[in-house]
Amino acid sequence: MTVRNNGTTTLNGWTVGMTLASGQSISSLWDGVNTGTSGSVTVRNTPYNGTLAANGTATFGFTATGSSATAPGNITCKSP
Repeated sequence: MTVRNNGTTTLNGWTVGMTLASGQSISSLWDGVNTGTSGSVTVRNTPYNGTLAANGTATFGFTATGSSATAPGNITCKSP
């Protein structure tokens, strides 16, 4: 996933929220720190990718396992 700072000033930290489909769970995640592995999941920046300049981006990725191929829903992004 890509996190973008659409603002005009530097962003210091980001948090992405998402909901995984029933039966799905995160088996691995990189370039982020997650809270939860199924259902409602929150991913926060790591120390090395939390500062985003105006129009800057950061990415994180994850592998989900389970019985559904449904993409995550209810995706939100905010600065802490």
